[in-house]
Amino acid sequence: MILEQDETGEAREPVTVVGLGSMGTALAEAFIAAGHPTTVWNRSPEKAVTLVAKGARHVDAIGDALAASPIIVACLSTYDATREALGPAGAALSRRTLVTLNSGTPASARKMTAWATARGARYLDGAVKDVPSAVGLPGTVLYYSGDQAVFDEHLTTLEVLGGNTIHLGAEPDLAALYETAVGGTLLPALLGFFQGAALVTSRGLPASTLVPYTVEWLKMIGSVLPTLAEEIDSGDYSRAASSISTFHEQIADEQALGEQESIDTAWQLPMHDLIRRAVSEGRGEQSIAALTELLRKP
Repeated sequence: MILEQDETGEAREPVTVVGLGSMGTALAEAFIAAGHPTTVWNRSPEKAVTLVAKGARHVDAIGDALAASPIIVACLSTYDATREALGPAGAALSRRTLVTLNSGTPASARKMTAWATARGARYLDGAVKDVPSAVGLPGTVLYYSGDQAVFDEHLTTLEVLGGNTIHLGAEPDLAALYETAVGGTLLPALLGFFQGAALVTSRGLPASTLVPYTVEWLKMIGSVLPTLAEEIDSGDYSRAASSISTFHEQIADEQALGEQESIDTAWQLPMHDLIRRAVSEGRGEQSIAALTELLRKP
């Protein structure tokens, strides 16, 4: 590992950040603030101006960006976008560590791993499980997968991005797997809040009045997840705190709400279909966690 001393005399690893969207910019700012010599690259160079003013070094050529540091953190939209950006200078990845922090499927992560290792790079796949403004904070979660030794070597550098930095395992697609699995809760939860906001604002009430109650509701949901996960892991859905039938009985009211209050609830229809299918299979008295079994394709 190549280290350079910062102004306090501490050794800091040089880092290159590729991709300067809102998250990539936040990553670069965290490295700069921690004293890491930071090189940045983006297709639109004007996005680097603010970072240069804070101490970053901007280069125009992707090959120069990759050659500048022993560790390259790529924060682009997808794995395809990452390969497209790095491809013209892929040979410069040899004997360097490439870390990707982008969205994508586990299969895409495996493909990215093969692409990087074929070019002599050591590879870690990763995910930032928070918003850009949280980068660098003690509680911010980032997780990685890939070679444990590579993760350990760069851990001090990676922890700059968030205090809750986790290595999930050696399988290269685990970060993408958990990113996809955890991320699946986001849009349904937000849509539920947006539906509630549409409902109360149609009565002239501010959406902000929902926030404290919604936060407490989400805490309650979080409190029951361990029990639901235990039911899924054991396959025993017989001790239902909330049965599928309970949710099934609510479908008529949810549909009536849309009609009575002029709210579009069509986004709920696939969920209602799933619940009806579970009841038709005789699962009505089972825990709502049994829907997991229907979501598994044969």
